[in-house]
Amino acid sequence: MNRQTNSNQQPEEFTRVRLPQKSANEILGTVESLLGANKLRVRCMDGVVRLTRIPGKMKKRIWIREGDVIIIVPWSIQNEKADIIWKYTPPQVNWLERKGFLKS
Repeated sequence: MNRQTNSNQQPEEFTRVRLPQKSANEILGTVESLLGANKLRVRCMDGVVRLTRIPGKMKKRIWIREGDVIIIVPWSIQNEKADIIWKYTPPQVNWLERKGFLKS
């Protein structure tokens, strides 16, 4: 019952990817720099660089670094500020690039 597997071929991973919802005012963004005290500078897909914050419920669970792809929700009062609501994993980022959601 020994099966030989080809180590060069990996089975395609099925990744479930959460897409930003336009109705909820969600935007894709890439982290440019970490500013400290749970604040980050993010370049969004609409061309605006926003000051974002990591909400308390995400602060201890998720580590965010420069270059990570995230979903943000701009504040209704100040459009240049936003909250982070989602962080993508590397396989999900590859899927987004293949499907054309991210501009390289």
